[in-house]
Amino acid sequence: MTVIWTREALEKLNEIEEFIGTDNPERAETFINYLIERGESISQNPKIGRTVPGILNPEIREIIVKKYRIIYRIKKDKIEILTVFEGHRLLRIDELEID
Repeated sequence: MTVIWTREALEKLNEIEEFIGTDNPERAETFINYLIERGESISQNPKIGRTVPGILNPEIREIIVKKYRIIYRIKKDKIEILTVFEGHRLLRIDELEID
C-alpha cells in the first residue's frame, strides 16, 4: 500500500522539527526521519496500530512513536497519515482531514 502524508501531517512534522531544532538541529532532523520511517512502515501492516480512542471508525488508527502519536486512515488502496502530535495532548478532530 502507498502511504500518503496529508498537508496537516507534514505541517506538524515541520513544527516538531522546528521545536526540537531550537536546541539541536541535527537531532531534530534525525528524529523527523525516524517518524517518517515509522509512518511509512505502516504500509507493511496497516492494522498494526490501535483504533483511536474516541473515534468510532475502525479505519482510523494510531501508532505511538516515542512520545508522539501518528494518526492514520486505512483506505482501499492507500494509507493516509492524518496528523502527528505529542501523546500527552488530546486529539482535536478538526485537525484531521476527513472527507
